[in-house]
Amino acid sequence: MSADEDTLAPRDFESLRSLIIDRRSVLPRRLAQVAKYALDHPDEVAFGTAASIAGAADVQPSTLVRFAHQLGYDGFSDLQKVFQERLRGRNSSYEERMEALKTAKEDEKGEAALVRGFLAAAQRSLEDFSSLVDPALLSRAVNILAGADTIYLLARRRSYPLVAHMAYAFGKLRVKNNLIASPNGIDPEIAAMAGRNDAALAISFSPYAADSISQARAMSDAGVPVVAITDSAFSPLADCATEWLEVAESDYAGFRSLSASMALCMALPVAIAEARLQKQR
Repeated sequence: MSADEDTLAPRDFESLRSLIIDRRSVLPRRLAQVAKYALDHPDEVAFGTAASIAGAADVQPSTLVRFAHQLGYDGFSDLQKVFQERLRGRNSSYEERMEALKTAKEDEKGEAALVRGFLAAAQRSLEDFSSLVDPALLSRAVNILAGADTIYLLARRRSYPLVAHMAYAFGKLRVKNNLIASPNGIDPEIAAMAGRNDAALAISFSPYAADSISQARAMSDAGVPVVAITDSAFSPLADCATEWLEVAESDYAGFRSLSASMALCMALPVAIAEARLQKQR
């Protein structure tokens, strides 16, 4: 590898993340698979072995080396250092949270241990999201939604409680909104009512809800600004959104938390209402 190539390899996680996002559409399928896993599970990439990471990403260990070379690194261990550096100031708290999730005292088995496991996952989600909030990105998203005549809310399955709460909050705050959740199957027709002076807020996490994705894309194609809340740069919502906010929830025994997502969805209506008041002054 030449010295020029080596200088292209990012040495901080945010630059690396931006590089992966920029190249995601041109990466070969297996390398794109590694890229998605790396962005979705940065802690596992930091602490895992090449064999364990390759197994989790469903690729061969040699694919990790190819992925690292593609991004300008000497090898996978060189790339892994960037993920480890991301956690350098957080190792202690991360280990403590992992221990809280994995262990329970002998007298706390059963229902109490189950509740504590879910609470630990929720706490981890909140702490991780709090450390990753981008004020400038959040401000741009709020300004888009605050400037809309009507905010159209899109979500399905496990994401639906988030928009249901937002519709309630917007109603109380007198912010005009339209929750796309018709019992008679006319959601596409309702979404088609949105115009360029409106905006959409779409929420979906892996495995992504097909209806939410198709409706968000249709609205974006029609010139409606779309703000998305999703869990990965490889989410199909990220491709069609004007701005998107990333929330990667922790899980307990395979059940993912909604704690960080709900906190964001509680804050957004208030921030939007405040921004609208500022515009009126």
